[in-house]
Amino acid sequence: MMTLHSRRLALFALFALPGLAISSWVTRTPAIRDLLGATTSEMGLILLGLSAGSMIGILASGPAVARWGARPVMLAGTIGVILSMPTIGVGAASSSATATVIGLFLFGLGMGGGEIAMNVEGADIEKTIGRPVLPALHGFFSLGTLVGAGAGIAFTATDVPVLWHLSAIGVVAVVIMGAAAPRIPRATGQVPRGAEPTAAAAPRLPLWRDTRLLLIAALVLAMALTEGTASDWLPLVMVDGHGFDATSGSAVYAGFAASMTIGRFIGGSFVARFGRAPVLRVGVLSAVVGMALVIFVDSQVAAVAAVVLWGLGASLGFPLALSAAGEGDGDPARRVAFAATVGYVALLVGPPVIGFLGDHSSLRTALIAPLILVAAAAFITPVVRPPETLTDRAGSPLPVRAAGR
Repeated sequence: MMTLHSRRLALFALFALPGLAISSWVTRTPAIRDLLGATTSEMGLILLGLSAGSMIGILASGPAVARWGARPVMLAGTIGVILSMPTIGVGAASSSATATVIGLFLFGLGMGGGEIAMNVEGADIEKTIGRPVLPALHGFFSLGTLVGAGAGIAFTATDVPVLWHLSAIGVVAVVIMGAAAPRIPRATGQVPRGAEPTAAAAPRLPLWRDTRLLLIAALVLAMALTEGTASDWLPLVMVDGHGFDATSGSAVYAGFAASMTIGRFIGGSFVARFGRAPVLRVGVLSAVVGMALVIFVDSQVAAVAAVVLWGLGASLGFPLALSAAGEGDGDPARRVAFAATVGYVALLVGPPVIGFLGDHSSLRTALIAPLILVAAAAFITPVVRPPETLTDRAGSPLPVRAAGR
């Protein structure tokens, strides 16, 4: 029997699965890099498969939800994530970069395609129960990364082959999906065929002409790059840049995942007390300090402490910015999809750029590029305030205007 409580639990479980999968891959990147015999720049190109899949998935997700509802889309995305795990494992075991790229593409396609659908489902539950759900939803993604990172550390320390490790994660994901799927309603977000806007409906401004939404999208891009840089490169930065062994490098990434999880589960109370913009500004500055310490301080102890600051700082950026994107004129789902798509540009461009820079200097030096972008994001955090509360320097309300007007 489907109840609201079981529906929430099922959605949380499905959102944790991509986190479990991505940290399982990330903790084994040093081993996979060695099995493939890849250089740093080649690893950046391999990671492009993940980014390309994510971009395609998120672009297709909105129209797919409108046509078929959220459940089929999120389950199709989950299947893509499940299939990606053994595919990446086979690629690593056979030293095939092509198979590894295909596996990462499947993962990105599944995660990107399912993410919008799961956020649509979460927003519908929020509306039903009248209290926030999305911060906890993203918290379960981070909890999944923490569990996956813990498993990755154990498998790395005991020299379990990458293929067996990732295949086991795929099996676990199948079991969780089978238990959760029947508890998700089918039609959330579905638009009936033939439904047309009423004649009286006011014309809506194109999204790309909404100045506030564009600034939020830039913030999403910066915060996605903050989180994505750690997810793509942190174990390798610790191994190549700070002299950790593979197991310890994975443990440091687990610390990042734990910090993200804590930040997302407790962050809602700080937002309720201090407001979205101040909390996000402090978070961005925390991430900047953490990244700077990783880059410029040659100390393993400082690197571990820095990763905690980095994770706490990055934890609320993506969900808070997406929440702000849903406010304003027009369909909230379209606005969120637009901002999220811009954010995925960071995931598309970031890995190969950092890999290229790292191959010509070092991975630690390459992190200066995302550090600059994240630092710049601190200056636009006021944009996440609700539109009616935006003010000028004197405290007077500012109108929200479209670009070009």
